[in-house]
Amino acid sequence: MSVHLLLDENLSERLLALLFDRFPDSSHVRLIGLGGADDLVIWERARSEGALLVTKDEDFLRLSVTRGFPPKVICLAIGNAGNVATAALLLEHTEAIEAFATHPEAGFLLLKPGGQAP
Repeated sequence: MSVHLLLDENLSERLLALLFDRFPDSSHVRLIGLGGADDLVIWERARSEGALLVTKDEDFLRLSVTRGFPPKVICLAIGNAGNVATAALLLEHTEAIEAFATHPEAGFLLLKPGGQAP
């Protein structure tokens, strides 16, 4: 199963290369012309593409609660972690991300280092 991640601009586009083997269909908001775009524009783009929106931005959590899904949101509780640590977190939880992508009732997934995904 191929999961399409859309990385928010608070994450580096360099993550795409680190995630390519596992998430080859992924993209980054700056690379699709949405750098600096309003959160709702990014939200709509993720929804229309069937992407999981990956972010560290709590604003997308609020949108998830108020608007529901799609898109589904993956929030990374990693502070200012570098690209290698951020990619490792996502890759460590690949199975949880794939299960989340197909879960009919889940709209939000919080990932943090050192713990299991909920």
